[in-house]
Amino acid sequence: MATCDVCGNDYWMAFEIRTITGEKYTFDSFECAIQRLAPLCEHCKCRIIGHGVEVEGRFFCCAHCARKGADTLGQQIRDTVGAHPG
Repeated sequence: MATCDVCGNDYWMAFEIRTITGEKYTFDSFECAIQRLAPLCEHCKCRIIGHGVEVEGRFFCCAHCARKGADTLGQQIRDTVGAHPG
């Protein structure tokens, strides 16, 4: 069994994640992996679990937060959800 790096639970179904920089983590759940690895939105402070938005090297959970939190380029960011080509 392996011990979770976040909560300390010793669990037989624990899993490892290796980052591009070579760091290795052990987790017992996706919840713990998210708490350790997912970045925080710089505007609303929620965990960015999906793709998110990067503006000028800063990370946001959505276009709304990018527009509110980024000084210049953030105003240009738009969500594509529901957008129709044309």
